[in-house]
Amino acid sequence: MRVVEVTAYGGPEVLRLGRRPEPDPADAPGRVRVRLRAAGVNQADLKIRSGRFAGVLGELAPPFVLGYDFAGTLLDPVPGLPVGTRVAGFVPWIQEGTGAGTYAETVLVEPGWLAPVPDSVDFTDAASLPLSVLTAAQALDLMALPEGSVVLVTGASGVVGRFAVQLAARAGHRVIALGDAGDAAELGLLGADGVVPRGAPEDVVTGVLGFAPERVDGVFDAALIADPLLPAVKDGGVFVPASPERMPAGERDIRVEAVAGRPDGARLREFLDLAAAGGLATRVADVLPLEEAGEAHRRAEAGHRPGRIVLMI
Repeated sequence: MRVVEVTAYGGPEVLRLGRRPEPDPADAPGRVRVRLRAAGVNQADLKIRSGRFAGVLGELAPPFVLGYDFAGTLLDPVPGLPVGTRVAGFVPWIQEGTGAGTYAETVLVEPGWLAPVPDSVDFTDAASLPLSVLTAAQALDLMALPEGSVVLVTGASGVVGRFAVQLAARAGHRVIALGDAGDAAELGLLGADGVVPRGAPEDVVTGVLGFAPERVDGVFDAALIADPLLPAVKDGGVFVPASPERMPAGERDIRVEAVAGRPDGARLREFLDLAAAGGLATRVADVLPLEEAGEAHRRAEAGHRPGRIVLMI
């Protein structure tokens, strides 16, 4: 099968189209194959390719196949999902230690990672959801705040942040979004009660306090701003970074706990159904063929168009 491999750490040019044997379920009893139609390009992919996360990979080293998110068709049956079912999910390939991500024609997955894709949701939109929406949802779970709490979401113009704004609003929280000034109207439609434009940290804190003079109950820091945001958080509040890459120092009994997205097919199914019903907005920036993964990374790094870049396979 065709795959895109990271041949060495470096820029987008290290991504090369290659071939690997099709995965065999006999090598991993209980797992099933999915023929991919689309794979999402995440910011984590860019950091891994560059070598920035080399220490996190442990014994894994190039060549390996990047990619978390996928959407495609099921090749082996699982209870309730016959062969041919349109499915989506994400592969925790680093935790698995396989080096076999989703920039590939076929992947081998745990049935519990899978969610059926409604007919009205296309493969590109489906591939833009799994890791991002589950990370946002699991971050809100970590916060464990009561309904009506004031929540600040940074990186609200990004894919994870947009999902967090929507899910926090659906949970009944008052949401303050930190994002691009040009996205203020859209973020309001997605559920934000107030939008603070990106800027110097002290200006951001001032902007947040303009909407929440008594400070916020919790922060989901999708933009990884960290310590400069702590003055906006109440004593005893909660601060959840989207990655352990940047963890603020604890102070004033503020609980700090990073989220690490976990596959959860049952929950992903709820979000895909919600998207199909128009209750969860997705945003795909570009769609490129698998063999143009290098160009996809260049566009993602340039950041000119907000949204998830998706590889068609």
